[in-house]
Amino acid sequence: MSIGRSKNGEVAGLKGTDKELLRYFYKTMTKIRYFEKEVEKNFLAGEIPGFVHLYIGEEAIAAGVCANLTEKDYIQSTHRGHGHTIAKGADLNKMMAEIFGKKDGYCKGKGGSMHIADFSVGMLGANGVVGGGYTLATGAALAIKMQKRNSVAVVFFGDGASNRGTFHEAANMAAAWKLPVIFVCENNEWASTTPYRTTTSVADIADRAAGYGMPGVIVDGNNVFNVYEAAKEAIERARKGGGPTLLEAKTYRIKGHFVGDPELYRTREEVQERFAKNDPIKNFEEKVLSESMLENKELEDIRAESKQAIIKALEFAKSSPYPHPEELFEDLYV
Repeated sequence: MSIGRSKNGEVAGLKGTDKELLRYFYKTMTKIRYFEKEVEKNFLAGEIPGFVHLYIGEEAIAAGVCANLTEKDYIQSTHRGHGHTIAKGADLNKMMAEIFGKKDGYCKGKGGSMHIADFSVGMLGANGVVGGGYTLATGAALAIKMQKRNSVAVVFFGDGASNRGTFHEAANMAAAWKLPVIFVCENNEWASTTPYRTTTSVADIADRAAGYGMPGVIVDGNNVFNVYEAAKEAIERARKGGGPTLLEAKTYRIKGHFVGDPELYRTREEVQERFAKNDPIKNFEEKVLSESMLENKELEDIRAESKQAIIKALEFAKSSPYPHPEELFEDLYV
């Protein structure tokens, strides 16, 4: 597998030295974290229209999975899709502009946070419909197989979305036809305001894979190394014609369902305790420093680079004009 790069030069998948991979992990996770913090701050300041759903605390999943992909591979995302989009190599400036509803955004400011897409890097789009990505990713995988290409499709979804009928339909078709698609369940324990065990028949969503004759794998979603290795095995299997895998990454949703969620269904103490133990960025830093895999100066430089990239994206978004009202019906199929 060669290094996959988007048009703006961001790594979308890589193969190289261990240090190159470590830097990719940290750069990707810190970019996601800083991006989301700025989105949260500006939304609360009234600068961003609509709703936004943050990926803070789940960065290791997007980084670990997408490190195995090239721009010729596809991903399908969710309403909580900023992290996946960044990890796949999308343009930060266009992303931020879209979230601000600006003309220079990916969808010219008309799609907003939940509908960012960049086909040039294989990002087929975030999706405001819960469980709406399964069939799109499975369709992409069917196209890959029909065209005899060596690509894969990945669909990210939450624990709540695993209860939608589209999951079971897509899983059945993918398994029956051995399609190169990876189902990545980000089990963050909350389906909007509902604990996932309240409405989910199994403790481990990966157990459902057995019903479709595909592997079901559970990983620590707060450990980027574990995610990377499990995704690597599943993706390599798919590329060789082995069919789909259901990968369940156990994590925890640190922020509310959306920015501004009063979160009456849980305590702040619970959230703080879980985050203190499971912050994927903190976990990564402790591991690479304790095992002398990276130096502190290297981490500082990467953090500075990530922060600067987000500052530039914010400046780009704020300086971009809003679309004119007469452009409302442009770019429509009908």
